[in-house]
Amino acid sequence: MFHVAGKKQLMILRHFGMTEKSKVLDIGCGCLRGGRWVIPELNQGHYFGIEVNKEMLEKGLEICVEKEIVSEKKPKFDNNSDFDFGIFGERFDFFFARSIWSHASKIQIEKMLDQFLVNKTAQGIFLTSYHRSRFPYFGEYQGKEWVGKSDSSDEAGVVRHSLRRIRKLCKVRGLHVEEFTKDPFDFGLQRWLVIKSL
Repeated sequence: MFHVAGKKQLMILRHFGMTEKSKVLDIGCGCLRGGRWVIPELNQGHYFGIEVNKEMLEKGLEICVEKEIVSEKKPKFDNNSDFDFGIFGERFDFFFARSIWSHASKIQIEKMLDQFLVNKTAQGIFLTSYHRSRFPYFGEYQGKEWVGKSDSSDEAGVVRHSLRRIRKLCKVRGLHVEEFTKDPFDFGLQRWLVIKSL
């Protein structure tokens, strides 16, 4: 599963047109399960990862990615927990958030959408997965905090969001959202969203 899930990240990015020249921001890059596949495909300095858990990221760099690849491709990382995508001073072609919205609050999702608008290229794409609430507006997470394991919690947990609500959050920002579930987007119980400017 570790191997397959990581490779699917590369497949999805390629599906939407990632090339070696693309600049990719991997939000919650973890131990680089996906990054180990994406980093070698990009030009030097074109992969960027945000991961709050410094120890996990360091282990990933030590175990999952060959040192020669890290030295050659020079990926850049940051550990901020504020979803500050501007920390690198770059504009990105792809924003990738695998299993981040399945733990995030609406406030955090709005922050990510706002950061996407400010830090994307003209054709920038946001790819993210989430757990969809079973009924529109019912059973969706209304809290304000992150749910699940993090730098400050060892407690597991996931949240659900309404697609209608997400569409509204996108629409007021001039963004269009579309849901994908078939290969290469099959991600078990989670669904993939593709967000672009209108």
